[in-house]
Amino acid sequence: MQTRCFRIVRFLILQRYVSACLAGFLMLAASPLRAQDTFDPTFNVGGGIQTSYAHIETDGLKDLDQFTLDHARLYFSGDVTKNFSVMINTDYDSVSDNMQILDAVGEFHMTPKFNIWFGRFLEPSDRANMYGPFYANEFKVFHDGIQDGYNFVYQGRDNGAAYWGDFKLGMAKIKVSAGAFDGGSATSSTSLIWAGRVQIDLWDPENGYYLNGTYYGDKNLLAISGASQVQDGRTASTADFLMEKKVPGGGAFTVESEYSRYNGLGGYDSRFGKSQGAYGLASFLIPKTIGIGKFEVLGKYAIAQFTDGAHTGDFGYRQNTTEVNVDYIIKQFDARVMSYYKDTRFNVHSVAGPNTWEVGVGLQLQISKSFHASSL
Repeated sequence: MQTRCFRIVRFLILQRYVSACLAGFLMLAASPLRAQDTFDPTFNVGGGIQTSYAHIETDGLKDLDQFTLDHARLYFSGDVTKNFSVMINTDYDSVSDNMQILDAVGEFHMTPKFNIWFGRFLEPSDRANMYGPFYANEFKVFHDGIQDGYNFVYQGRDNGAAYWGDFKLGMAKIKVSAGAFDGGSATSSTSLIWAGRVQIDLWDPENGYYLNGTYYGDKNLLAISGASQVQDGRTASTADFLMEKKVPGGGAFTVESEYSRYNGLGGYDSRFGKSQGAYGLASFLIPKTIGIGKFEVLGKYAIAQFTDGAHTGDFGYRQNTTEVNVDYIIKQFDARVMSYYKDTRFNVHSVAGPNTWEVGVGLQLQISKSFHASSL
């Protein structure tokens, strides 16, 4: 009887010991999960369209009137962990009438000073490429022979990896980016394309990797930047400038300019080994609200020179581009109506093509929504 009682007592003690150990193990196993639970990741989804009507007159050709779906984009991004994120964006290609991969990026972000991107995205390049059509100040962007003449797979993007970071040095804010990109995807050479960009903001900072062509009076900006790409000794280099000053009442005065030199790498006309040029742009967002928005007036003039033709008959030529916009800004880049006039002139018609002018009106709309994982 005593032996039996002793066995029962020993069993109860052992049971309590095992229960205590099991509870402790479960607490240790659960602690990392609780630590992760404190991070509530976000998921972002959105979309945007640009659509336009244009009347085009070209020397020697019949006048053209057309409606165009210029862009239709879907945006997806979200956090994987505290330091890892993913971004996938698509864009409608009006030439193939298909949706294409615009961005597909794995992002590692430790601090604003240390970020690594891997996948398909905009290479370090000029400001115009870093803002693209949806965040440009003008409507007919990338038609002047100067802006974003860098090589790319699609819409200024290439496959590769890059580092970027935001720094502060005294009163200046410095943004640095550098990376390597796939040459075979973007050019006729399979050698890597090495790319870098340095930007200095002397007034308000511009955080993040992608940029704007204007901030519609949200910032006072004085930014100076330089970018370059190299492949097999060939180079593409640009220097760009943006100044924006707030105007009392909610307006803004903006000046943007760029100088580009494409030396065997990039450029708008593949028949010529070299091209260089510059443009100046000025705009004024009128402070007074009329209806549901504000009017903005914009003017731009550009000169691009093309030399070193690939064939005997490819003589150099000059392109002069003039653009005037009258825009109605309803909700900045999420809702705006942009009317424009663009005139393109060449000094040598037989090489460059006929002179062209066009007038048109474009509509841009975007929408986005963010969700926390805990709410899904």
